[in-house]
Amino acid sequence: MRHFLDIDELTTEELENILDLSTQPETTSPLDGKGVALLFEKPSARTRNAMEMAVVQLGGHPVYIRPDELGLDKRESVEDVTRTFACYHEILGARVHSHSTVERMAALDVIPVVNLLSDQSHPMQALGDLLTMRGELSVLEDRTITFIGDANNVALSLAKAAGLAGMKFRLAGPPGYTFSGEQIEEISRMGGEVEIFRSPFEAVTDADVVYTDTWASMGKEDEAETRREAFQEFRVDANMMSAAGEKAIFLHCLPAKRGNEVTDEVLDGSQSRVWLQAENRMHTARGLLAWIMKENHEK
Repeated sequence: MRHFLDIDELTTEELENILDLSTQPETTSPLDGKGVALLFEKPSARTRNAMEMAVVQLGGHPVYIRPDELGLDKRESVEDVTRTFACYHEILGARVHSHSTVERMAALDVIPVVNLLSDQSHPMQALGDLLTMRGELSVLEDRTITFIGDANNVALSLAKAAGLAGMKFRLAGPPGYTFSGEQIEEISRMGGEVEIFRSPFEAVTDADVVYTDTWASMGKEDEAETRREAFQEFRVDANMMSAAGEKAIFLHCLPAKRGNEVTDEVLDGSQSRVWLQAENRMHTARGLLAWIMKENHEK
């Protein structure tokens, strides 16, 4: 059974297939009459809307499930919840605190599991990012992405996706907030290389894409003030985008803390593609779901 827990489960050919499916209009209905369970331990705007609309566009019925309705491993085990959903649904999407939760779900092999976000990775975001970049840059191979800020789950999935697509990946952040040696090895296994920069202005020079994310992701709110002080010189502003060049595009996975990691001038500026990026979350969700249905029903 094919699941989608992280980018490194895909081959380059499979990645291209998903992106190609994402650009096709919803002319078929592989989910016609079928349900898709969407479990959210963490709140979401883009992921929930993208997934629900993608399911509808493929003819299916999305069912949104709140964490308090389940009480994973308190009211009922992760395994029993997964088996229950398999009785009703064709696919299970889960946005969870711990990556081990989606791993336990997938290990049962009773229903295809899609990771909608975990503490370790955000592969759905990476798919939307690649579709946006492919649409804007035409060719991804040998293009350069510079990620400014915290080496979080978004950055890790994006770096892996960049390696799979033949792109170059740079990371600029303060000491203590960069990839671990183990994470760099994971990226290398995808064919990618990471250049670590201390100076964000050096990192963005000649970059095709400048990308940032909030300095304190969900679960890190208690570190917000410490991180704000550490990341002060890593705010993406007009001067930084000028250093990248007028052809560079700006991306942000959202939600943005305006005035922290990015200024209004950049987020709302002519080089920003954040709203297209948000829209593409829906298209790549549709492409991924169509691909998973095809993979699991052709075997």
